[in-house]
Amino acid sequence: MDVTKRVEVLQKEMREQDIGLSLILGHENMFYYTNYKAIIYSRPIMIAINEKTVNAIVPGLEEDHSKAHCTADNIFIYYEHPEKKDRGPSHLYFLDKLIEKLDKGAKIGVEFGIISMSLAAYLESKGFVLHDIGPFIEHSRYIKSEEEKELMRLSGKIVSGALAASINKCKNGITEMDMDALGNTYIMEETPKMLPGATLDIFVMSPGGLARTNMPHVFSNTRRYEENEIILHSRQVGINGYRAEIERTFFLGKPSDKQKEIYKVMTEAQQIMLDGIRPGITAGEADSLGRKVIQKAGLGEYSNHRCGHGIGLGLHEPPYLRFDNDLVLEENMSFSIEPGIYIPELGGFRHSDTVILTKNGSEKITSFKRELEELIL
Repeated sequence: MDVTKRVEVLQKEMREQDIGLSLILGHENMFYYTNYKAIIYSRPIMIAINEKTVNAIVPGLEEDHSKAHCTADNIFIYYEHPEKKDRGPSHLYFLDKLIEKLDKGAKIGVEFGIISMSLAAYLESKGFVLHDIGPFIEHSRYIKSEEEKELMRLSGKIVSGALAASINKCKNGITEMDMDALGNTYIMEETPKMLPGATLDIFVMSPGGLARTNMPHVFSNTRRYEENEIILHSRQVGINGYRAEIERTFFLGKPSDKQKEIYKVMTEAQQIMLDGIRPGITAGEADSLGRKVIQKAGLGEYSNHRCGHGIGLGLHEPPYLRFDNDLVLEENMSFSIEPGIYIPELGGFRHSDTVILTKNGSEKITSFKRELEELIL
């Protein structure tokens, strides 16, 4: 990834905002600026960027990992075992060395949505002023580079194949988790053929039945599929950090006449969005393309989430296709298009596909059959 250019853009913003140091704490943003995919849980990891250098502060157990992948100019390692405690016992040991070079009252850039209150209080206690760089980083990630788009296209190919592998082998009596495993096996077998040495992110949900498909986000469990029930199969795959998403609603057995009606509304709403999303319209206008179809059918109250979201490094990331978002869409933004309808006595209905905006429209990077007649097993 061209992380050097990304850092230079951030440093330019820092100069314009008179920011002496920026601390990157979100794991996706760390990857965005250093190509380092950190595993973050109990041990602090941070990227500190000043006018001249990019600095990583990592725990000892991440030493080899960070040195192999992180593009930072300096990697500072703190240790948790007594044999090396004199080299730096905590992340604050190295953070203090970086901030002591700043003037008192200087601005430090942080992501307000991510920084802990304890770290914020620590920096403010030393006299620094915190400045939110989260929105700037968020906007920087909106537009995907050619390399990012290529990884997303590859993810789209893999995730589409995985969804097909699961749906085509689905049958009565298997569990939701069995359904997940069918596609996961495909991913594990095919990805090394396409891109040896790639990292993988896998997210999958396969709820079945009226109650569980009405939960837009619910993990698969050991419940077994029954005859004549609705299933909502949802997948994301990320290759070297970059994701694509595809979802399909299908039936094991015969849907009711009312379910057929709702299904038709859902597929029409999604298709109109796929056909109509393009640069120059607002995110709210993109949402309304699908929502108007649902509202015209008298089902507006049952469509209880935005009709799409940005996708890339994150499972969900801005921009969000929401009714009240006035952001004007631009070429090379990427979205999951997914208007949904959820009716307790009928089930949940949602297809999703991933698109990358082109000069005059969009490129769909996921594919699978989508009409009701093709998705009754």
